[in-house]
Amino acid sequence: MIEGFTKTVIRCNGVDLAVHRAGQGQPLLLIHGFPQNHMCWESVAPQLARRHDVIIPDLRGYGESSAPTNDPSNTTYSKRTMAQDMADLLTALDISRADVLGHDRGARVAYRFALDHPERLGKLGIIEIVPTADFWASWTADLAMAAYHWTFLAQPAPLPERMIGADPVAYVEWTLAQWTLTKSLEAFSPAALDSYRAQALDPARVHAMCADYRAGASFDRALDEADKAAGKQITAPLRLLYGAHGFPAKSGNAAEIWRSWAPAVEASVCEAGHFVMEENPRAVLAAFEPFFAP
Repeated sequence: MIEGFTKTVIRCNGVDLAVHRAGQGQPLLLIHGFPQNHMCWESVAPQLARRHDVIIPDLRGYGESSAPTNDPSNTTYSKRTMAQDMADLLTALDISRADVLGHDRGARVAYRFALDHPERLGKLGIIEIVPTADFWASWTADLAMAAYHWTFLAQPAPLPERMIGADPVAYVEWTLAQWTLTKSLEAFSPAALDSYRAQALDPARVHAMCADYRAGASFDRALDEADKAAGKQITAPLRLLYGAHGFPAKSGNAAEIWRSWAPAVEASVCEAGHFVMEENPRAVLAAFEPFFAP
């Protein structure tokens, strides 16, 4: 649990979502990424809850939320389906409109929410990604080596599941450490690490995480390409923060990529690897407290 937050389980879009909540004010939805869960927000969520009604779900397949089996078309863990989960969650909480901040896979859910449910969104915060189709299009040999997991996890089941299952704790610890600036686990609290390890030890959740990336390589990418070809835009104000040593920094001009999707983009870079909230929480608060200010 994050200090000061309470947990409930809410049925949304056919799955049960574990939802952590604290604070008062304008609703702010925080969405985590891979291979994490709600605990990735523990260093910034209590501060954000001083001015906001902060709502932190575990995405389907992660944390303590339901982990259904993937379907042949890779829609079960598509970002469109997960964005619908978020829309249904807001409806269940009797919230008509919220600001949204996402990291990694959660940021992909967040911008799909912006595209599919613009009437439910106030402002959009993005941490450490560029859009899925643009990221695939930017691949070089160096980026392919750094982001090897995009192709590894997207391989047909059960190959990656079996390989991870041989030593799931070692896999998740190696992934977490390798994507930080220090190449260590020092940025993560013991409680967060325990939750990430426990998640990796559940075969259903390993399958879900792989399915998340299978969707990214197929359904999500195709949907992005179709939306971009149609000129679809994110109309909400958008704030981007990424690490100087993370993935967007390796994929070209991240801010300009986002400006091809949205007319109003603010962007900044901070000293961090991929896990910006844990590695540099001050930078996250400096970027997003003013942006989401009532």
